[in-house]
Amino acid sequence: MNMSLNWEEIAREDIIVTAPKANIAPEVQGHTGATGLEDLEMGAKRLQVDDKQIINCRADLNQLVPFKYNWAWEKYLAACANHWMPNEINMAADVALWFDPNGLSADERLIIMRNLGFFATADSLVANNLVLAVYRHITNPECRQYLLRQAFEEALHTHAYQHIIQSLGLDEAEVFNMYREVPAVARKAAWALPYTQSLADPLFKTGTPENDRRLLRDLIAFYVIFEGIFFYVGFTQILSMGRRNKMTGTAEQFQYILRDESMHMNFGIDVINQIKIENPALWTKEFQEEIITMIKDGVDMEYQYAVDTMPRGILGMNAGMFKEYLNFIANRRFLQIGLPEQYPGAENPFPWMSEMMDLKKEKNFFETRVIEYQAGGTLNWDE
Repeated sequence: MNMSLNWEEIAREDIIVTAPKANIAPEVQGHTGATGLEDLEMGAKRLQVDDKQIINCRADLNQLVPFKYNWAWEKYLAACANHWMPNEINMAADVALWFDPNGLSADERLIIMRNLGFFATADSLVANNLVLAVYRHITNPECRQYLLRQAFEEALHTHAYQHIIQSLGLDEAEVFNMYREVPAVARKAAWALPYTQSLADPLFKTGTPENDRRLLRDLIAFYVIFEGIFFYVGFTQILSMGRRNKMTGTAEQFQYILRDESMHMNFGIDVINQIKIENPALWTKEFQEEIITMIKDGVDMEYQYAVDTMPRGILGMNAGMFKEYLNFIANRRFLQIGLPEQYPGAENPFPWMSEMMDLKKEKNFFETRVIEYQAGGTLNWDE
């Protein structure tokens, strides 16, 4: 059977397929050829910068430029420039230390296992929340561009934990089920689930003060508490081991992840503050008190996690130091979203952690200095 087209015959037939003329400008009507885009408003007014909003925007979500929120685009570009892959990090020293009977103490092994148990599912929970809920309700193209990059980075983080687990020959089912079986891990996951899952309800829509405030509350729970407080005890514990030349491959991956998470949190805080600017009626005194209580509850829960994972002093740290650190971190979070500090006089007992959060240049736990992160997952070290 000959399936070739006879273009001369087709041309003689003078075939005309007319697109629907609803919402099509007069100068466009009469053009031949089916568009296949029946809902496209041909000839509609071009999108202006002022038409854009973080939530409840009715403008064209496909039109990336002109930018209104340049900070979102800059964060997207910075994230792309800092690309890395977990399998690029050598785990040989970690494997040798892990299987050395005298290599790690029982308390150090507990820290490794508990943090892998929490983070292995925490970043999966974050990714699911981004894809199934947050992306749907953020109605700005440049912010969505960053969210797509963040979702990819969350996948990298879950990949990193799996790379560590496989390299050390751990029981994968045991580690990935800790969020349901180990109280220290389960409490944080159980606290986060209602905030991260409620927005995935297909019937939930923004556009009313009640629902907009619910979205804002859940974004604060997600970015300020879950990513901005709940991750910090574990990061500090693992990176402290790296500074002592223990589990250096694991610590290097956590350092990359910390760098990513710092940017995620800062992006989320920018989104939260922009929603407040565009919707000032949401930020009532009662709502602020609710947020203060929610953040303080998160601090208490993360401190309990420090006690559970570090019952005795280790690595030059103890649970009491983490209480001070969490109070210090929480004060910063309060100020970042326009609320007063709640823990007067709290100081940072781990100043080296601030250095590790610098996205461009930072001091490394091997007593070397990072000149600059570069694309392709490579680090340029100045010895």
